[in-house]
Amino acid sequence: MKITQKHINDLSYKIVGCAIEVHKNLGPGLLEGIYEHCLMKELRDAGLDARNQEIVSIRYKDEKLDIPLRLDILVNDLIIIELKAIESVLPVHKAQLLSYLKLTNKPKGLLINFNSTNITKDLIPLVTEEFSKLPLE
Repeated sequence: MKITQKHINDLSYKIVGCAIEVHKNLGPGLLEGIYEHCLMKELRDAGLDARNQEIVSIRYKDEKLDIPLRLDILVNDLIIIELKAIESVLPVHKAQLLSYLKLTNKPKGLLINFNSTNITKDLIPLVTEEFSKLPLE
């Protein structure tokens, strides 16, 4: 399959649908880990290759650091999902996702806060330079 901006955006749409399903069933107010577990089930049920708590390698200059950094969910080896269950998303949360995207060279990330009344409204999609290099279709 050819990786295009359209493919990644379609995949994002599918992911958001899964998050909406979890939110519709559980509502706000639970711990992030519960949402992660349920979202993983929805993603896999939707036929997506979803892996949670993926370790991200960190290099500082020429040295690989032996410090575990884990991202919440990686879907189809293309989209990073950063989950939150907090009152409000802060700039540091966006910076965290941007750092994950940079360290992994992934094209897109989704910051999803389950402590929300509307997942779609509060969703923060972020794209990288890698995304802009992909063909549109």
